[in-house]
Amino acid sequence: MKRLLPITMMVCSLLPLLNGCEVVQWKTDHDKTMLHDDGFTKHSLALKEGGTLTYWEGGQGEPLLLLHGFGGTAAATWKAEMLELSKHYRVIAPDLLWFGESQSKAEASLATQTQAIWQLVDHLKLQKINVAGISYGGFVTYDMMTTPERINKAIIIASPGPLFSDNDLADLVKRANVNTPEALFVPSGADGIRRLYDNVFVKKKPMPDFVAEQIYQGYFSQWKPERTSLIQTLPLDRDRIQQFDPTHLPKLMLIWGEKDKIFPLSNGIKLSKYTQAPIVVIPNTAHGVTNEQPELTSELINNFLQQ
Repeated sequence: MKRLLPITMMVCSLLPLLNGCEVVQWKTDHDKTMLHDDGFTKHSLALKEGGTLTYWEGGQGEPLLLLHGFGGTAAATWKAEMLELSKHYRVIAPDLLWFGESQSKAEASLATQTQAIWQLVDHLKLQKINVAGISYGGFVTYDMMTTPERINKAIIIASPGPLFSDNDLADLVKRANVNTPEALFVPSGADGIRRLYDNVFVKKKPMPDFVAEQIYQGYFSQWKPERTSLIQTLPLDRDRIQQFDPTHLPKLMLIWGEKDKIFPLSNGIKLSKYTQAPIVVIPNTAHGVTNEQPELTSELINNFLQQ
């Protein structure tokens, strides 16, 4: 369910140059500058139910929608892929509701997320789209696939769709040493950020206290009730999307990290068999596929869409 900010990948090199109050904001501003310089623009869509969906758009060609995961933003999760894939596609990358600058007055649930993305697709007057989603964005992707006439091809990264059980959630809670899933994905303070990162990436990343606290304040302190609701209502949406016949889904590819601790590879293999979709397993990679393997992720997406 989680796709996190890759801030700690640059922290060590930045510490001699920036003080503690600047490093996280610098990384965020740097990502935005790179996207702007490459021709991306950021827009806001007023939602029918009230609220705003923000999204990046850049490139030309077939439309490709990129959906980030729980706790991330479009730029933090997909920046490298956006820069590469926009050479071939019209890339559209929204901040999901209650992340980044997006929010809604509707109930916080997967169904609300999916309906907001369809509003964006309709606003852009797109009849059919390609879509790729990681972790929580993969749940949104699967939900969108239950309207198969509007999806050309889909890529799900590190997300089991409707095939996660209550026992799977219990195992995740045990691995993460927390009491509930929302205790992991809606962290409180710097220690919660470290725990989350430790479960998302292959290698533990050094994270000074001030950096962990900045990440929390900048990206996790807002919308906590809504994010908690997104986690708690997910099993109900799981049961809803599981009713859709998988033989009617559009063409799908799965990408999974061999060492994923959030949704282990066994979840990916199960989904691959259920949907009859090919799965690409990336060695020495965990849940944070798009940040750990951005070049390979871009290549896999492009190759699949070109088939």
